[in-house]
Amino acid sequence: MNLGDALKSAREARGISLRKLAVLIGRKESDSGLISRWEGGERQPKPEDVAAIVEALDISDDVAAELMALATNAGQSGRWHAVTVAERRQQMNALLAAERTATTVTHLAPLLIPGVLQTSAVIRAIMVDADVPLDEIDERVAIRIGRRDLITRKSPANLDVVLGEAAIRHVIGGAEVWAEQLTYLAEMIELPNVQVSIIPFDAGWTPVLTGSFILFDSDQAPSIISLELHRGGLMLYAEEDIAVHRQKAEAARGKAMSKEKSLELIAKVKSELLEATK
Repeated sequence: MNLGDALKSAREARGISLRKLAVLIGRKESDSGLISRWEGGERQPKPEDVAAIVEALDISDDVAAELMALATNAGQSGRWHAVTVAERRQQMNALLAAERTATTVTHLAPLLIPGVLQTSAVIRAIMVDADVPLDEIDERVAIRIGRRDLITRKSPANLDVVLGEAAIRHVIGGAEVWAEQLTYLAEMIELPNVQVSIIPFDAGWTPVLTGSFILFDSDQAPSIISLELHRGGLMLYAEEDIAVHRQKAEAARGKAMSKEKSLELIAKVKSELLEATK
């Protein structure tokens, strides 16, 4: 099935008219003609347009993954830079769908332990320091914790994380909170589907120093790269971009310590931290 047919099928399954869908995705009723051309294959919607439709129709993860796969294959630029609040929400929904259907998630993180491996106390401390409104913090913490389903669900994804040593040494929330974070990280490393390796400070230059990114691989959709920018989020899905980032991840792994050595370093950092507080 091509993208246009898939979009039409999803819309008709919800019993929603073209005009109503146009309004639901933030356009004018008169843009129903454009949606009709998308469905007819006369025009190609951007991935962000498809993500807006997925959100508006409340489409299931498997169908959403199929639609986003068709959209990325049909796209020309291979990039989706989301800046506005609405665009960021749509992109986050697309990423959550990718997360829920992923078989493997690779995360290069030079400075910060990924959210899926953070304790609730660290998540809360980050949000407080980031000036998240106090009345939103509890809900956001709950949502972030819910994303651990990625590695704990019945058929979990394989999580491969390469950390810079700075990520475990940068204390967030105070010594006690961070010591608990390091304990939790060590526990997560013992899960059979979780691999965490650390690149030590004395490893020299490595690709992890060029910045953080997440690579989602799935049996149901093309691979996607997610990057967090100072102004919005960026998704990459062109094959050449995927190949470059996959190569960087492999090179970073080559500089990282073994699981055993990484666990030893985590224990050492925790011990030094607690000793300094006495």
